[in-house]
Amino acid sequence: MKMSQEKLALLKEKKAVLEGHFILTSGRHARTYIQCARILQDPKATTQLIGELLKQMEYLDIDLVIGPATGGIILAYEAARQLEVDAIFSEREKGEMVLRRGFEIPQGARVLVMEDVVTTGGSVMEVIRQVEKSGGQVVAVGLLADRTGGKVDFKVPTYRVFSKEIKSYEPEKCPLCQRGIAAIRPGSRALK
Repeated sequence: MKMSQEKLALLKEKKAVLEGHFILTSGRHARTYIQCARILQDPKATTQLIGELLKQMEYLDIDLVIGPATGGIILAYEAARQLEVDAIFSEREKGEMVLRRGFEIPQGARVLVMEDVVTTGGSVMEVIRQVEKSGGQVVAVGLLADRTGGKVDFKVPTYRVFSKEIKSYEPEKCPLCQRGIAAIRPGSRALK
């Protein structure tokens, strides 16, 4: 699904599209960064976008929504609120995605995984494995922004609000690094 001009305009209006030299959560480098937190600070826009996403999933029976910390927490909560089901989140502990805080996935639960932005899909794949390991069944993935333009495959139906391929590079092949341009880490792992 291509990103509509209206959605791109919303990203730009909310100053969620940044240009420069960025180190992504995946470790890859890019000229363009999508800062979904700038959209998620607006409850009305968040409610509208998640509602639009959930309309695409109307045929699904969902018992629980989960998102990886930190990017997926607000999205999972809002999706669960609209679906009238519970929301939980997974978080990293010693580098591994785990459930904490007493969160559990009931055996056989039909689970929706929500995430803000994917570049490689690594965090979402970790959450999917965690759900399956806990005895749940992932029925879909919902994304606010897909930087792969739809190329990432989670082996379940995947729904996207924004989808556009945005080139990223391994650090050793980054043309911005080769030109000596300093990189910044704007995301949730910026303090590491």
